[in-house]
Amino acid sequence: MALSLLRPLQTWLPRRWRSAPPIDTGLWRGVTSALPFVTALSIREQERLRTLCAHFLQEKEFHGAHGLVITDRMALTIAAQACLPLLQMRCAHGNVAQEDAEKLDWYGDFVGIVVQPGAAVAQREVTDGVGVVHRYREVLAGEAMDRGPVMLSWDEVSRAAELAPLGKNVVIHEFAHKLDMHGMGRAQQPDGAPPLPPGFLGLGADDARQRWRNTMQEAYTGFKEAVAMAERFGGEPPWLDDYAATHPAEFFAVTCEAYFVQRERFAQELPALLPLYDGFFRSAA
Repeated sequence: MALSLLRPLQTWLPRRWRSAPPIDTGLWRGVTSALPFVTALSIREQERLRTLCAHFLQEKEFHGAHGLVITDRMALTIAAQACLPLLQMRCAHGNVAQEDAEKLDWYGDFVGIVVQPGAAVAQREVTDGVGVVHRYREVLAGEAMDRGPVMLSWDEVSRAAELAPLGKNVVIHEFAHKLDMHGMGRAQQPDGAPPLPPGFLGLGADDARQRWRNTMQEAYTGFKEAVAMAERFGGEPPWLDDYAATHPAEFFAVTCEAYFVQRERFAQELPALLPLYDGFFRSAA
């Protein structure tokens, strides 16, 4: 599976008319054996994930930054983690997929995946409430841009197995942002409330959206309070990365990481979110 073949001429065809390039069995086993949250899947689920990855690799373009050479193993490692959240989901338009590859419409707003050797430094600029412009640098392990590429640090990606017990996974984090951004208007910002499937939790569309927002807001507020107690009064720090306390969209992305790589601990720490995430990510199960 050479990278030069990941986007063959048939890429322009509708998915139902094209076959995905085969993924070498040795390569697939080598990649997935290093990802405990993938090996925990059933054999059938792993085969479906493999097919989904093949289509993903056919549709996306990988670019190594600062001279980094992207190998097949690196590309597949990213693909397996990026596609994992889609496995039991419905299509982006709400229907149950006839073929798993249809679910890639959730990631249809971009093609490029930029892989940095290590963390990237981004220049930021914000204007405060009184109009003063503040410029600063932010160190990033990943970033997802609306209608733009996904950036990932290979150093962080390569530590997926090591970081899983901590509920961390940079690939799932950034692709959760893509789910959150799906269908967003150009003037909108992600807010941790992705488009919900029809019949979510047995509710109508309006009630489902309100249930999601109310439950997420309560959990987010509680998490922020726990972080503040730890920082100011020496309380026990919360299990998840305190970056989740910076914005509702980051809370969604950070909790998605934990949901997929450390589900049992997630259920213990955030029991109110488990039915929400099951209803969203397992809507076609």
